[in-house]
Amino acid sequence: MKIVNFSLHSLLKFSILRRHGFNISEKEINDCIQYPDNLSSGFNNRKIAQKIIDEKHSIRVIFEETENEIIIITFYPVRSGRYE
Repeated sequence: MKIVNFSLHSLLKFSILRRHGFNISEKEINDCIQYPDNLSSGFNNRKIAQKIIDEKHSIRVIFEETENEIIIITFYPVRSGRYE
């Protein structure tokens, strides 16, 4: 299993989203990467994992993957159906 590291920006996103009433944990981010409902390609060889978290929302996680690690670049909640 690869090591998952969070960029400084992604670590700051936890508190930013919490202030807006959206609580998400590192475990939920890891689950999204390991078991996404949808996985697509992003800019600069990045990957975008998406997972439904409740009936109204999904979470999108932008990450880079190397041979030994996964680096979380950012993540953000979206309304379900927005990117499906």
